[in-house]
Order: sequence, then C-alpha cells, then structure tokens
Amino acid sequence: MPDTPATSPLAAPGKAHAVVAGGGTMGADVAVVLARAHCRVTVVEPDAGRAAAVSARVGANLAAIGPHAEAGMAGLAVAASPEAIDWRAVDLVIECIPERLDLKRALFADLVRRARPDAVLASNSSSFPISAIGAGLATRERMFGLHFFMPAHLVPLVEVVMGDDSDEAGADALIAFMRRCGMVPVKVRKDLPGFLANRLQHALSREAFDLIDRGIASPEDVDAAVRFGFGFRFLAAGPVLQRDHAGIDVHAAAGATMYPTFCNAAEPARCLSERAADGRHGMKAGEGFYPWTPQSVAAERQRYDRLLRAGLDLIAPELPKIEP
Repeated sequence: MPDTPATSPLAAPGKAHAVVAGGGTMGADVAVVLARAHCRVTVVEPDAGRAAAVSARVGANLAAIGPHAEAGMAGLAVAASPEAIDWRAVDLVIECIPERLDLKRALFADLVRRARPDAVLASNSSSFPISAIGAGLATRERMFGLHFFMPAHLVPLVEVVMGDDSDEAGADALIAFMRRCGMVPVKVRKDLPGFLANRLQHALSREAFDLIDRGIASPEDVDAAVRFGFGFRFLAAGPVLQRDHAGIDVHAAAGATMYPTFCNAAEPARCLSERAADGRHGMKAGEGFYPWTPQSVAAERQRYDRLLRAGLDLIAPELPKIEP
C-alpha cells in the first residue's frame, strides 16, 4: 500500500474529519464506509425527512457489518447546512448530491470558499467528469472523482478519477485513505465518460440488449448467461487474469472471429429506449424488463443484499484491512 504523502491532510481515518454532502441513499452508505473505519463524519442534508433517516440507516448498516463497526456511530453527525460545520477541521469532502451539473458546480464553488486549501474535494458523480465540475475554480489540483457503486458499503470498489488538473500525489493519498477504509480503490488517470468500471459494464450491456432486440435471447437468458456463466468467474478473476488462465492465444483467435459481429451502435438499444420513453423504468415504476410489486421488490432487495454479503465473505481475505 502506498504511504500517504506527508503533505496530505488524509491521515489515518480515525484522525480525519470527512463531510458527505447529500444524505440520500448513496450519501448515507458512503458515510458507513467512512464511519466503520472510525472516521469522523458529518453528513450535510437540508431536507428534514432525509436528514432524520440518515442516522438510522447508517446505524443499521454498521450493525449488520459487525459489533466492531458500531463504534463508528460515535463520530457521526448530521448538519442541515454548511454553515453548521467548522470547516477548519475538515480534511475531505465527498459530494453525493443529485446528478445535475449546475448543482455540483455551485457546490464545489462554495466548497472552494469554505474548505481549507489543502482539504480534498471529491465528487461521487457517475456522469460528470471532475474537470467539468471544477472548471474555472481555484485549487482544481485537489479535486477528484471518487466514484462508489451501490450499495457503497457492500461493493468494495471505488474509483479515484483524475481530472485534467488533479495532482497525482493527491490521488495516491486518496487511494491510500480509501484502502484504510477497507475499500478497493482503482486509479483512473483520465476522467472520460463512464470512467473505468461503467465503461466496461456498458460495453457488456450494449451487446446484451442488442441480442435482446434481435430476438437471439430473452432478458432472462441474458441474465442467466452472465450470472451463472462467465460472470460467476469474475468473483475469482477479472477479464485480464482470466485470459492468462484460459490462454491468450485462444482468446485472440476467438476475438478475431467474434469482434466483427459485435454491436457497435452509438445509441441505446430499442428495448432500452422504448422503456425509458414509456415509463417502464424498473422497480421504482412497477415494471422494467420484469414486473414488480412492493412485495417482490422487498424480496429481491433482500436476496440481492444477501448474495452481496455472501460474496464479500468469500473475498474477505483479499480485501484491504480497515486501519482506523
């Protein structure tokens, strides 16, 4: 693990104070990631209803992790506005507000005014590059994308994304800090759309939904092919390591045959765009590719979380140890 540079404000999590801007589902789960490493965390959430739910959600998820993690609740606070925070003591800010570029740019402009010059300013945006969020602002070198995946406290990966002006030593410090929080950080050296993991995910999805559009496979069979076929192996090895297992010559030969037939469309598949247009948006709408009721949604979320936790147990020996 790289050492944290001496000039970085990100020391051991137990000695750091982080602010999470936004107390929705993602913000609360990011707070769990920090709190389980005994980082002092203040969640800023102006909506009274969401603010009231933050402590309960964080507490429940910490309790599910294990008794040792519940101690992190002692350092959790919820603030209604930035004015309630002593910014002189803040080392890291993680933005988790809605995916609107104007809102994010306004927040970062405010953070530049409020936060110490050496405090790290990070965005959890999955859509907007940090270069766009921080455009025209001072101290852009301390701004990074810090992209978590839902649910943030169960999915170990976090992307540390560098913008055009991001400082590499600062990125390394943020990576070291995230490892001490028990996460698996990856460095993305350019904030191109989708960063790293979502680009890989969407490349797969484009082919999957094209196969559905063409009537070659049903949604159910596409899901089964991934979950119980090659996707099952991804828990043990990613696509690069798997090629060493299987033989690079075999992969190259297969690729030469298949690549010319792959979908290369510049627009989303018909089965996606139709559902996006007619309101079949998935669980929240009661129908997507599958029908959903409140009862089936609850059952599916329980099943999903149970399998994620079981997967975490399997890979636990390979995860970074939390170092408060």
